[in-house]
Amino acid sequence: MTRIIMNGCNGRMGQAITALIAGRDDIKIVCGTDTYDGIKNEYPVYPSLAMVTEDADVIVDFSNPSSLEGMLAYAKSKNLAVVVATTGLSEAQKQMLNSASKDIAVFFSANMSLGVNLLIELASKAAKVLEETFDIEIIEKHHNQKLDAPSGTALAIADGINDSLTEPQQYVYDRHSVRKKRSKTEIGIHSLRGGTIVGEHSVVFAGQDEVIEITHIAQSRQVFAAGAISAAKFVSGKPAGYYNMQSLVNAIQ
Repeated sequence: MTRIIMNGCNGRMGQAITALIAGRDDIKIVCGTDTYDGIKNEYPVYPSLAMVTEDADVIVDFSNPSSLEGMLAYAKSKNLAVVVATTGLSEAQKQMLNSASKDIAVFFSANMSLGVNLLIELASKAAKVLEETFDIEIIEKHHNQKLDAPSGTALAIADGINDSLTEPQQYVYDRHSVRKKRSKTEIGIHSLRGGTIVGEHSVVFAGQDEVIEITHIAQSRQVFAAGAISAAKFVSGKPAGYYNMQSLVNAIQ
């Protein structure tokens, strides 16, 4: 059985994972951590990892970027694998993950949905074929409570596309302050926030007289919760190293 510490257990995703794991006999949340204590869970909840006494195999982190450094320090002190699904990480924080992966198993993905990661793969393949004659734009939509923009997933899509191009493009987030035509050396990234949209990402390839669009729509948070659970089971017991959704997909194939 895989034993989980759910870091950020009382947030939306923490509760989605809690609901999916309930009743399973192959994986268990042994405890959670959250500064908000207004939700009663069937496992103990602590305000910080320092107070945890339960033995575990992996930390699943759906908390806040500000807690990343402390979470990684705790994981390394206990030799625990980590699944990091927190969005809005800075480049310096991503470097922390790389550094930690020398000591523990680190699984990181900006989006835990298998479908989104397939979108990245498809968009990257399309970009190789279309880069000379098509403009590339990314549109992402999320609920009105999301703090970061653009989403980490939109940036992951852009990075995947850029890695496949002969000439990497620059990311352009806002055109209102510059009055000029779109250049051929950019990928536009646009964010929409409103209502209760769980998550929608589209890659638009706009060419002469034709448009190709690849879209993924998450209709509930369960798709991300299911991916995080699969990641936790996958990374538990793995040697130190850096793992991602592609590692998981390759293991399934």
